[in-house]
Amino acid sequence: MSHVFPRHTRQALPTVVAGEGAYLIDSEGRRYLDGSGGAAVSCLGHSDAHVRAAIHRQVDSVAYAHTSFFTSEPAEALAERLAAEAPGDLDRVYFVSGGSEANEAAIKLARQYFLEIGQPERHRIIARRQSYHGNTLGALAAGGNEWRRAPFRPLLVEVSHISPCYEYRGRRAGESAEAYGQRVADELDAEIRRLGPETVMAFIAEPVVGATLGAVPAVPGYFRRIREICDRHGVLLVLDEVMCGTGRTGTLFACTQEGIAPDILTIAKGIGAGYQPLGAMIASRRIYEAIANGSGFFQHGHTYIGHATAAAAGVAVLERLLDQGVLAEVTPKGNRLRAALEQRFGQHPHIGDIRGRGLFLGLELVADRRTKAPFAPTLGLPARIRAEAMARGLLCYPMGGTIDGKEGAHILLAPPFIISDAEIDELTAKLAAAIDAATSAAVAGQGA
Repeated sequence: MSHVFPRHTRQALPTVVAGEGAYLIDSEGRRYLDGSGGAAVSCLGHSDAHVRAAIHRQVDSVAYAHTSFFTSEPAEALAERLAAEAPGDLDRVYFVSGGSEANEAAIKLARQYFLEIGQPERHRIIARRQSYHGNTLGALAAGGNEWRRAPFRPLLVEVSHISPCYEYRGRRAGESAEAYGQRVADELDAEIRRLGPETVMAFIAEPVVGATLGAVPAVPGYFRRIREICDRHGVLLVLDEVMCGTGRTGTLFACTQEGIAPDILTIAKGIGAGYQPLGAMIASRRIYEAIANGSGFFQHGHTYIGHATAAAAGVAVLERLLDQGVLAEVTPKGNRLRAALEQRFGQHPHIGDIRGRGLFLGLELVADRRTKAPFAPTLGLPARIRAEAMARGLLCYPMGGTIDGKEGAHILLAPPFIISDAEIDELTAKLAAAIDAATSAAVAGQGA
């Protein structure tokens, strides 16, 4: 009998014993094509020799030293590389163990920044509905997914939420994409004014929304308007690239495709590629100098920040992405996968939208393409698809509550950047079989 406290107490999971390229292998010898990279984590697959060797070398030297006593060579090297590649004046890197920690640190840094510069009244956060920023209490409060928030609402700080930039469901008939983007971006200006600009410290958003919406990018011009509004009111812009960053959308930082830079940027998942738990908050030079020239101490910390072995893995991941050309393959492979999905699902009666960027793609599930009506949540369609896919040897990321935290469903795809053309075909074929089996059962259940 297991003594592990699992995510779901009524599921019997297979035991993973090996990884080979884009595949995971269980104790019964079954192979699973990792079509979602876990949760958009395993960008280099599961047996990358370069990253494994870097981890081994670091462990043989020194695995860990607490950052109140030491810095380390890999942490310094990784920070230098990230700062050199980051957009704008993002310059100082604070290492953590994952995405929730990165966003928690960003929220606390935003607050301390305004204390340091003599604006203590700024404490409010604005975010977007149907966003996801993590499961720690501060990050969960910022997130806009009601299903995740509801059980813990009494514990959460108050956060304002505006509309997401969700073109498939939010754009009005006759409205251009640009006009739609400006309209929903202007909700930020209205909310700042409603709260009082002198009280707002930060706006946080995902450049491409991951888990809760299913790879939804903003329309052109949206984030430029967001940047203008934040600058107008002296509000910090925090961009959460935990899922969509580190090359997942085709560039190392997703926000560069929007032509903007944030004041604080968070990354995780792909920066460690699953080989080590690693994330980072990257702050602008202006914010760092406010701390350095003020109290001199960021009032925040975790035991494993700046972990030497994790940082060594991160250095090796960036070497693979940037120096060995893996990142350059993301856009063409993403185009190949998207074309395969559109060919297979473009006229599918239960796929309403295919979207995303690079190797970060989503399919929205609908009961009726014409009306965009979703399947009833009680049918459990995401769980059905996940089970049908696993039975066929495919791992994907179905999720419910796409529209409002209750209604709607989507499938998120985020395969390793090393995926081959043959594996793209395998992914598409197995996904089609899983969707057809699950939606057929759901349609029968909906009609019952």
